[in-house]
Amino acid sequence: MVTAKIPFLDLAKVADSGQAFRIKVIDSTHAELVAFGRYLQIAKTGPEEFAFSCSQDEFDTIWKAYFDLDRDYESIVKSINKNDKYLLSAAQFGKGIRILRQDVFETTISYIISQRRSIPSITTSVERISRLCGNKIVAPKLSGPFEKPLCSEYYAFPDPRQLNDLPFEELENTGVGYRAPYISGAARDFAEGKLVPASLSLLSDDELYKVLTSMYGVGTKVANCIMLFGFARTGRFPVDVWIQRIEDKYYGGHFDCTPYPGTAGIMQQFMFFYERRKDFL
Repeated sequence: MVTAKIPFLDLAKVADSGQAFRIKVIDSTHAELVAFGRYLQIAKTGPEEFAFSCSQDEFDTIWKAYFDLDRDYESIVKSINKNDKYLLSAAQFGKGIRILRQDVFETTISYIISQRRSIPSITTSVERISRLCGNKIVAPKLSGPFEKPLCSEYYAFPDPRQLNDLPFEELENTGVGYRAPYISGAARDFAEGKLVPASLSLLSDDELYKVLTSMYGVGTKVANCIMLFGFARTGRFPVDVWIQRIEDKYYGGHFDCTPYPGTAGIMQQFMFFYERRKDFL
């Protein structure tokens, strides 16, 4: 177990922010997730105090980067233009949301699946794919500040070879619809080494965007989501129907990202979460 003081983290908001599809809230102070072939549970043990069900080495090498813990989000919020009342309200409402740095391949497939779909339906397809060809993860026996995991077993998201080996008919049966050929093509490109995450991470934003949009079935929005959530390119600003609605209603059809060259994607998450949830929370 690892304990850490984290001043800007709300587990429920992160789980409901739409950026990852395998985070589940257990109760008001506990959440669990599967990522990088591992199960993790996080417990809120006090104001800004959290416990992680992992070793110190795993926390340092995986979860610190995953939760973007080295970034000062309070300073980012303070950088917002004081005349932008909508964004100020969104940032206050979304306090605790961090940009998750996810596995590149899982992020790519997840956002190909996401096209014109709701978050619950994306989650269902991701889970079905994981169960079909991902490695089984037996839920750990937890004690102390942690709760019993929601399930007895979990499945890692498949690696490119595992997904590439999945028969196309079985992939179609996961509910991905017309996106099945896009997923199959991406899995093949990663499995055959045409796309290598470590090499892609060395590209500039413009070069990476060009590579991603050259993939079958990957357009502007999906490419920007992959860059933001898989490559930590927090200057990217994905525009979906929610963001377009915000831009049209509050910004004359276009949100100016130039004041936020390295944080526009964080602003996007505040706006996305606020617009979806402000009438319900």
